[in-house]
Amino acid sequence: MPGAPVADAVLADVRARAAVLVAAGHVPGLATLLVGDDPASAGYIRMKQEKAAELGFTSPHVHLPSSATQADVLAVISEFNADTAVDAMLFQHPAPRHIDYDAALATVDPDKDVDGMQPVNVGRLALGLPAPVACTPAGIEALLAHYEIPVAGQDVCIVGRGATIGRPLALLLSQKRDAANAAVTVVHTGVPDWAEYTRRASIVVAAAGVPGMIRPEHLTPGVTVVGAGVRYEGRRLLPDVDESCEAVAGAITPRVGGVGPTTIAMLFRNAVEAAERHART
Repeated sequence: MPGAPVADAVLADVRARAAVLVAAGHVPGLATLLVGDDPASAGYIRMKQEKAAELGFTSPHVHLPSSATQADVLAVISEFNADTAVDAMLFQHPAPRHIDYDAALATVDPDKDVDGMQPVNVGRLALGLPAPVACTPAGIEALLAHYEIPVAGQDVCIVGRGATIGRPLALLLSQKRDAANAAVTVVHTGVPDWAEYTRRASIVVAAAGVPGMIRPEHLTPGVTVVGAGVRYEGRRLLPDVDESCEAVAGAITPRVGGVGPTTIAMLFRNAVEAAERHART
């Protein structure tokens, strides 16, 4: 289940919607904030800026040094909140340890939260109300729908309870909607018999950040496997799902190019939806 076809379809829609906005005099804007000099984060921001330009967005960017204070970060967020040319913003994670990332994120205007992780939006997701949805979970839902994997009424096991994937994905897939409505179980490394849950699931999503955690003996033949958790050793990517799982899975995301492309696509979908809301006001 490669993510590129899904991402391409979403981004084609985003490009068309951005063109409509531009023709009406509203150029969508996605602002980014980076604190420090983490190479991976800097590369991620560059990629976002290139994709923004390709899709017809402006992409104002602020890069603060590692010595920046919490007050410096909050000042930039406040400026983006007030800037009518900024429809959506991304505060790149991780930030230096002395920066309280969660406290800063809470000050982002919920309507400009492109990651879907601002506390108000997480709460709206929990209540089933309209809001920007966390990008990786939204991408996983779109991936399953694109490959026509039955979800409604199915037993889905999510391995990992993190704030960016596990928890919001559980909320998303359990909602009563065409692409969801599943029986969702969330397990984690603190559950001694976690494999008992994965073996009875028809869909397993690995999001624990533990390399090679999911192996063939943890799965039922024919299961759909989505690898969403990774860890890096230097520049080497180590996924949660061991490649040997391909032998038993009925459908599986590739080691590279699975949920990554769909995550990026959903970020821009959130951004263009924010621009459309602002253009109507």
